[in-house]
Amino acid sequence: MQKIISYNVNGIRSAWNKGFAEWIEKENPDVLCLQELKAHEDQIDLLFFQSLGYHILLNPAQKKGYSGVALFSKRKPDFHSQGIGIQQFDVEGRLIRADFGPLTILCVYIPSGTMGELRQGFKMEFLNAFSLFINNLRKERPELLICGDFNIAHKSIDINHPERHKKSSGFVPEERKWLDELFASGFVDTFREFDASPEKYSWWSYLANSRTKNLGWRIDYHVVTEQVRPKLKNAGILSEVVHSDHCPVMAEVDY
Repeated sequence: MQKIISYNVNGIRSAWNKGFAEWIEKENPDVLCLQELKAHEDQIDLLFFQSLGYHILLNPAQKKGYSGVALFSKRKPDFHSQGIGIQQFDVEGRLIRADFGPLTILCVYIPSGTMGELRQGFKMEFLNAFSLFINNLRKERPELLICGDFNIAHKSIDINHPERHKKSSGFVPEERKWLDELFASGFVDTFREFDASPEKYSWWSYLANSRTKNLGWRIDYHVVTEQVRPKLKNAGILSEVVHSDHCPVMAEVDY
Protein backbone atom coordinates (compact mmCIF):
# COMPACT_ATOMS: atom_id res chain seq x y z
CA MET A 1 0.00 0.00 0.00
CA GLN A 2 1.30 3.43 -0.94
CA LYS A 3 0.13 6.54 0.95
CA ILE A 4 0.48 9.58 -1.29
CA ILE A 5 -0.01 13.02 0.26
CA SER A 6 -0.28 16.27 -1.65
CA TYR A 7 0.02 19.60 0.16
CA ASN A 8 0.20 23.23 -0.93
CA VAL A 9 2.37 24.54 1.91
CA ASN A 10 2.21 28.22 0.86
CA GLY A 11 5.91 28.61 1.62
CA ILE A 12 7.82 25.66 3.06
CA ARG A 13 9.85 27.89 5.38
CA SER A 14 6.66 29.34 6.84
CA ALA A 15 5.16 25.84 7.25
CA TRP A 16 8.39 24.65 8.91
CA ASN A 17 7.93 27.24 11.65
CA LYS A 18 4.46 25.79 12.36
CA GLY A 19 5.55 22.22 13.04
CA PHE A 20 5.58 20.90 9.47
CA ALA A 21 8.67 18.70 9.98
CA GLU A 22 7.21 16.99 13.05
CA TRP A 23 4.00 16.33 11.16
CA ILE A 24 5.84 14.67 8.23
CA GLU A 25 7.75 12.44 10.63
CA LYS A 26 4.51 11.34 12.30
CA GLU A 27 2.45 10.98 9.09
CA ASN A 28 5.25 9.16 7.24
CA PRO A 29 3.79 9.12 3.70
CA ASP A 30 5.37 6.93 1.04
CA VAL A 31 5.19 9.85 -1.39
CA LEU A 32 4.86 13.51 -0.41
CA CYS A 33 4.08 16.06 -3.13
CA LEU A 34 4.37 19.75 -2.23
CA GLN A 35 3.28 22.84 -4.07
CA GLU A 36 4.07 26.54 -3.62
CA LEU A 37 7.46 25.90 -2.04
CA LYS A 38 8.50 29.56 -2.38
CA ALA A 39 12.07 28.38 -1.81
CA HIS A 40 15.16 27.18 -3.63
CA GLU A 41 17.22 24.10 -2.79
CA ASP A 42 19.58 25.91 -0.42
CA GLN A 43 16.60 27.20 1.60
CA ILE A 44 15.15 23.74 2.37
CA ASP A 45 16.41 21.31 5.03
CA LEU A 46 17.06 18.43 2.63
CA LEU A 47 19.06 16.51 5.24
CA PHE A 48 15.88 16.19 7.30
CA PHE A 49 14.07 14.49 4.40
CA GLN A 50 17.07 12.27 3.69
CA SER A 51 17.19 11.23 7.35
CA LEU A 52 13.63 9.93 6.97
CA GLY A 53 14.65 7.87 3.94
CA TYR A 54 13.25 10.09 1.20
CA HIS A 55 14.55 10.53 -2.32
CA ILE A 56 14.20 14.19 -3.25
CA LEU A 57 12.97 15.81 -6.46
CA LEU A 58 12.72 19.61 -6.61
CA ASN A 59 11.47 21.98 -9.28
CA PRO A 60 11.65 25.52 -7.87
CA ALA A 61 10.59 28.57 -9.85
CA GLN A 62 13.36 30.73 -11.33
CA LYS A 63 11.83 33.69 -9.51
CA LYS A 64 12.80 33.67 -5.83
CA GLY A 65 10.10 33.21 -3.21
CA TYR A 66 7.52 32.07 -5.76
CA SER A 67 5.70 28.91 -6.81
CA GLY A 68 7.75 25.68 -7.06
CA VAL A 69 6.98 21.98 -6.48
CA ALA A 70 8.71 19.04 -4.78
CA LEU A 71 8.27 15.28 -4.64
CA PHE A 72 9.71 13.15 -1.85
CA SER A 73 9.50 9.36 -2.14
CA LYS A 74 10.66 6.43 -0.01
CA ARG A 75 11.30 4.47 -3.19
CA LYS A 76 13.74 5.81 -5.78
CA PRO A 77 11.87 6.70 -8.99
CA ASP A 78 12.69 4.65 -12.08
CA PHE A 79 12.46 7.87 -14.09
CA HIS A 80 11.75 11.51 -13.34
CA SER A 81 11.45 14.80 -15.19
CA GLN A 82 10.48 18.41 -14.58
CA GLY A 83 8.04 20.65 -16.40
CA ILE A 84 5.83 20.12 -19.44
CA GLY A 85 8.35 21.25 -22.05
CA ILE A 86 7.04 24.80 -22.52
CA GLN A 87 9.38 27.46 -21.18
CA GLN A 88 6.85 30.11 -20.14
CA PHE A 89 5.28 27.58 -17.75
CA ASP A 90 8.39 25.65 -16.79
CA VAL A 91 10.28 28.69 -15.45
CA GLU A 92 7.55 28.86 -12.77
CA GLY A 93 8.32 25.35 -11.43
CA ARG A 94 4.89 23.81 -11.82
CA LEU A 95 5.36 20.08 -12.47
CA ILE A 96 7.37 17.03 -11.45
CA ARG A 97 6.89 13.59 -12.99
CA ALA A 98 8.10 10.43 -11.23
CA ASP A 99 7.66 6.82 -12.41
CA PHE A 100 7.49 3.92 -9.96
CA GLY A 101 7.08 0.64 -11.80
CA PRO A 102 3.85 0.93 -13.82
CA LEU A 103 2.60 3.98 -11.86
CA THR A 104 3.44 7.54 -12.91
CA ILE A 105 2.85 10.33 -10.39
CA LEU A 106 2.57 13.95 -11.49
CA CYS A 107 2.85 16.66 -8.85
CA VAL A 108 1.32 19.81 -10.33
CA TYR A 109 0.71 23.38 -9.22
CA ILE A 110 -1.79 24.88 -11.65
CA PRO A 111 -1.53 28.70 -11.86
CA SER A 112 -3.96 30.92 -10.03
CA GLY A 113 -5.88 33.48 -12.03
CA THR A 114 -6.80 35.70 -9.10
CA MET A 115 -4.30 38.44 -9.98
CA GLY A 116 -6.31 39.64 -12.97
CA GLU A 117 -7.08 39.00 -16.63
CA LEU A 118 -3.47 38.41 -17.73
CA ARG A 119 -2.92 35.66 -15.19
CA GLN A 120 -6.34 34.17 -15.85
CA GLY A 121 -5.39 33.94 -19.53
CA PHE A 122 -2.06 32.39 -18.52
CA LYS A 123 -3.94 29.86 -16.40
CA MET A 124 -6.20 28.83 -19.30
CA GLU A 125 -3.15 28.51 -21.60
CA PHE A 126 -1.50 26.28 -19.01
CA LEU A 127 -4.62 24.11 -18.69
CA ASN A 128 -4.75 23.58 -22.46
CA ALA A 129 -1.03 22.75 -22.62
CA PHE A 130 -1.33 20.46 -19.59
CA SER A 131 -4.17 18.54 -21.26
CA LEU A 132 -1.96 17.85 -24.28
CA PHE A 133 0.91 16.83 -22.00
CA ILE A 134 -1.31 14.40 -20.05
CA ASN A 135 -2.88 12.89 -23.18
CA ASN A 136 0.51 12.25 -24.76
CA LEU A 137 1.88 10.77 -21.54
CA ARG A 138 -1.08 8.43 -21.15
CA LYS A 139 -0.24 6.71 -24.42
CA GLU A 140 2.96 5.33 -22.91
CA ARG A 141 2.07 5.50 -19.20
CA PRO A 142 -1.63 4.61 -18.80
CA GLU A 143 -1.45 4.22 -15.01
CA LEU A 144 -1.37 7.88 -14.02
CA LEU A 145 -1.96 9.66 -10.72
CA ILE A 146 -2.03 13.46 -10.83
CA CYS A 147 -2.03 15.32 -7.55
CA GLY A 148 -1.65 18.90 -6.49
CA ASP A 149 -3.27 22.29 -6.24
CA PHE A 150 -5.53 22.57 -9.29
CA ASN A 151 -6.84 26.02 -8.26
CA ILE A 152 -10.31 24.97 -9.50
CA ALA A 153 -13.38 24.00 -7.49
CA HIS A 154 -15.23 21.55 -9.71
CA LYS A 155 -18.87 21.61 -8.61
CA SER A 156 -21.15 23.66 -6.38
CA ILE A 157 -20.61 21.06 -3.66
CA ASP A 158 -16.89 21.94 -3.69
CA ILE A 159 -17.19 25.59 -2.70
CA ASN A 160 -18.90 27.65 -0.03
CA HIS A 161 -21.81 29.79 -1.24
CA PRO A 162 -21.33 28.94 -4.92
CA GLU A 163 -23.79 31.64 -5.94
CA ARG A 164 -21.30 34.26 -4.73
CA HIS A 165 -18.38 32.89 -6.75
CA LYS A 166 -19.73 32.50 -10.28
CA LYS A 167 -17.25 35.09 -11.59
CA SER A 168 -14.38 34.18 -9.26
CA SER A 169 -11.21 32.71 -10.75
CA GLY A 170 -11.19 29.09 -9.72
CA PHE A 171 -14.92 28.65 -10.29
CA VAL A 172 -15.62 30.22 -13.67
CA PRO A 173 -17.34 28.03 -16.29
CA GLU A 174 -14.34 27.49 -18.59
CA GLU A 175 -12.19 26.18 -15.70
CA ARG A 176 -14.92 23.86 -14.45
CA LYS A 177 -15.45 22.67 -18.03
CA TRP A 178 -11.75 21.76 -18.18
CA LEU A 179 -12.25 19.49 -15.17
CA ASP A 180 -15.46 18.08 -16.71
CA GLU A 181 -13.46 17.14 -19.79
CA LEU A 182 -10.62 15.67 -17.72
CA PHE A 183 -13.04 13.36 -15.89
CA ALA A 184 -14.93 12.53 -19.08
CA SER A 185 -11.63 11.48 -20.67
CA GLY A 186 -11.17 8.67 -18.15
CA PHE A 187 -9.86 10.27 -14.98
CA VAL A 188 -11.41 9.75 -11.55
CA ASP A 189 -11.73 12.28 -8.71
CA THR A 190 -10.43 10.00 -5.94
CA PHE A 191 -11.98 11.90 -3.02
CA ARG A 192 -15.46 11.61 -4.50
CA GLU A 193 -15.03 7.84 -4.81
CA PHE A 194 -15.24 7.73 -1.00
CA ASP A 195 -17.08 10.86 0.12
CA ALA A 196 -20.00 12.54 -1.65
CA SER A 197 -20.78 14.99 1.14
CA PRO A 198 -20.70 18.80 0.83
CA GLU A 199 -18.59 21.31 2.79
CA LYS A 200 -15.38 19.30 2.46
CA TYR A 201 -12.69 21.79 1.54
CA SER A 202 -8.91 21.94 1.19
CA TRP A 203 -8.32 25.72 1.09
CA TRP A 204 -9.62 28.62 3.14
CA SER A 205 -8.84 32.31 2.75
CA TYR A 206 -6.82 33.86 5.55
CA LEU A 207 -9.44 36.62 5.59
CA ALA A 208 -12.62 36.86 7.68
CA ASN A 209 -11.85 33.83 9.88
CA SER A 210 -12.79 31.64 6.91
CA ARG A 211 -11.24 28.41 8.21
CA THR A 212 -13.00 28.55 11.56
CA LYS A 213 -16.29 29.18 9.74
CA ASN A 214 -15.40 26.50 7.13
CA LEU A 215 -15.89 28.93 4.25
CA GLY A 216 -13.57 27.02 1.95
CA TRP A 217 -12.94 25.63 -1.51
CA ARG A 218 -11.92 22.10 -2.54
CA ILE A 219 -9.15 22.84 -5.04
CA ASP A 220 -6.55 20.18 -4.15
CA TYR A 221 -6.94 16.78 -5.79
CA HIS A 222 -5.67 13.32 -6.48
CA VAL A 223 -7.03 12.21 -9.84
CA VAL A 224 -6.25 8.83 -11.37
CA THR A 225 -6.83 7.12 -14.69
CA GLU A 226 -9.39 4.31 -14.87
CA GLN A 227 -6.47 1.85 -14.97
CA VAL A 228 -5.52 2.92 -11.42
CA ARG A 229 -9.06 2.99 -10.06
CA PRO A 230 -9.17 -0.74 -9.05
CA LYS A 231 -6.04 -0.16 -6.94
CA LEU A 232 -7.46 2.89 -5.16
CA LYS A 233 -8.10 1.98 -1.52
CA ASN A 234 -8.78 5.30 0.19
CA ALA A 235 -8.78 9.07 -0.26
CA GLY A 236 -9.36 11.90 2.14
CA ILE A 237 -8.84 15.52 3.17
CA LEU A 238 -6.71 16.09 6.28
CA SER A 239 -8.48 19.28 7.29
CA GLU A 240 -7.24 19.21 10.90
CA VAL A 241 -3.63 19.77 9.71
CA VAL A 242 -2.74 23.48 9.85
CA HIS A 243 0.58 24.75 8.45
CA SER A 244 -0.87 26.69 5.49
CA ASP A 245 -4.07 28.17 4.09
CA HIS A 246 -4.44 24.76 2.40
CA CYS A 247 -4.57 21.39 4.11
CA PRO A 248 -3.07 18.11 2.87
CA VAL A 249 -5.05 15.67 0.73
CA MET A 250 -4.34 11.95 0.77
CA ALA A 251 -4.82 8.90 -1.46
CA GLU A 252 -3.86 5.29 -0.84
CA VAL A 253 -3.18 2.96 -3.75
CA ASP A 254 -2.33 -0.73 -3.70
CA TYR A 255 0.99 -0.86 -5.54
